[in-house]
Amino acid sequence: MPDDASPLVSFLMVTLLGLPFAGFLALMRANRSLSGMLAIGLTGLGLVLSMVAVMQLPQEAVTIRSAWATVSGVSFGVSFRLDSLSGLMLVLVHFVALLVQLYSLSYLHDEPKLARYFAYLQLFVGAMLGIVLAGNLLVMYAFWELVGLASYLLIGFYTERPAASKAAKKAFLMNRVGDIGFLIGIFLTYYYFDTLEFDTLLTTDITRVPSTALGLCLFLGCVGKSAQFPLLTWLPDAMEGPTPVSALLHAATMVAAGIFLLARIHPLLSPDALVVIALVGTITTILGGYSAVFQSDIKKVLAFSTVSQLGLMVAGMGTGNVGGAMFHLLTHAFFKAGLFLSAGAVIHAVNTQDMRQMGGLRKVLPTTFIAYSVCVAALAGLPFFSGFLSKEAILGGAFGWAGEQTSALAYMVPVLLLGSSGLTALYMARQWRLIFFGSYRNESNSLAHAHEPDWLMRGPVVILAMLSVWFWFSVNPFSGHSSWFFQLIPVAEEPAIWWLAPMSIGLVAAGGWVGFQMREPNNTHGYVRLSLEYGFLDTIYHYLLINPTHKLALLLSRADRRVVDGTVNGLGVSTVVLAQITNAIDRFGIDGLINGIAWTAGQLGQLTRSVQNGRVQSYITVAVAGLLVLLWWLL
Repeated sequence: MPDDASPLVSFLMVTLLGLPFAGFLALMRANRSLSGMLAIGLTGLGLVLSMVAVMQLPQEAVTIRSAWATVSGVSFGVSFRLDSLSGLMLVLVHFVALLVQLYSLSYLHDEPKLARYFAYLQLFVGAMLGIVLAGNLLVMYAFWELVGLASYLLIGFYTERPAASKAAKKAFLMNRVGDIGFLIGIFLTYYYFDTLEFDTLLTTDITRVPSTALGLCLFLGCVGKSAQFPLLTWLPDAMEGPTPVSALLHAATMVAAGIFLLARIHPLLSPDALVVIALVGTITTILGGYSAVFQSDIKKVLAFSTVSQLGLMVAGMGTGNVGGAMFHLLTHAFFKAGLFLSAGAVIHAVNTQDMRQMGGLRKVLPTTFIAYSVCVAALAGLPFFSGFLSKEAILGGAFGWAGEQTSALAYMVPVLLLGSSGLTALYMARQWRLIFFGSYRNESNSLAHAHEPDWLMRGPVVILAMLSVWFWFSVNPFSGHSSWFFQLIPVAEEPAIWWLAPMSIGLVAAGGWVGFQMREPNNTHGYVRLSLEYGFLDTIYHYLLINPTHKLALLLSRADRRVVDGTVNGLGVSTVVLAQITNAIDRFGIDGLINGIAWTAGQLGQLTRSVQNGRVQSYITVAVAGLLVLLWWLL
């Protein structure tokens, strides 16, 4: 039953959650030709209802609750919560998902499993909406795991490709590592606070509990889902899924779930936990950025840029700048989705993801080139684009946070985050040059066949590029603090740092110039391999975890075969031999003795019967024989 929600908002929340799951069930049996329009219709309806729900949202958060189960006298309920943060995410998830599905109609028009593809997308959107609307940690965890399942299905959609199946399993397993920590954090939360409801947790006093351990356990869920150090290597491999899926996963859905979690539980994080979170985010930003520098796959460069930007958001959360981090999540959703969908148009034109086989495409893909350039500028953080506003909000908050710390080492966090702006510009300028400038280098696919896609693909790209310009978010192109966004999610006032914007612009300009001018080095160099192999993290995992686990498994298998199976088989053989011996003793010993006695008795009886024949001669003979035996015995 509703707790404090108005009937209309309660109805909208339930309907928004139900639509994608109903769509999933319907699309699993839908006709291929109608599946796309049905999915788009449901998502479009969800977008309209989301905007209505946001407009109807009162000043206070709206919560609906229902009893679910009672265990050992403790009642656990299902609750959903709608506030300004979840309302923003509702609109964002629906909007990006709608554009991705429109794009997919053309991009995957020849896909034989199209109905299943749209069904998986609906399941994914429904799971993400469940996370956004969750009113307690238990409900959030249920949908959290459902997002993992849906991402597994989408990443491994091309089941005929071994690389896709491997990438799906890798994503699923690495996310489970983080989810274990998340689940432990949920147990600790209930142990210390006797509740999992956000309404209570967000106003509780954390000073009476060991909140650092609790907060870090909850943060592990973000580490897995948002690909933070050291669990970041699954995200680049997830590019094996369809390109529209990459846009959805990397823009406003799966990877954003971890950032949303941090925003939701931020009051539960102690100062020590926040320092760890800031450090993890900073390391992820730098490592993700450097890993993108020498990649040759167009989608992997964008994947590592996502890792880097997620690290920037996590570092913002660690420095207490929830508003700045969520602002960057919003702007990032548009320009990153635009980049992935633009990359899909490029791949569609030249039939390769290898940037070394591209070049000169600005002439044959002019619309894609303009849209890609706008989104690149936003990602790099150039003025007059949305990324500049949100990055400056995070960097300003980071420098303000460092000034409040007792150690000067705290300035390493904002300085490295500032340096990542130049690193982002470097690898994006390199990618921009390899794709659109120079001479065309693909000998196997003639440039004469390359052309712009239809407007079902170009339309979403153009819309996302337009939304990457500054004026949608702030009147002032050099500051986002006057943005409408911060009226929804307030940001702490930080002292003005006059040199921050010029320094950031200078680093972006320098990084962009270096990236545009750099030539491709030999892949055998150590610094190149460090980038191509994700900081050797997978190699380290193989040496420290996978290989020892594999060897242990082989050792246990050998022990099972030789010791356990040998012992069992030996006992089995021994039992059979013993049974045969027992059977022989029974047959020839015990049965033989009994049968012999019976035979002897039978013979004696037969002899006795032969004497009792009514003849006097026989009786005299027996009497004489008996007398002789008696005399022999006595003498």
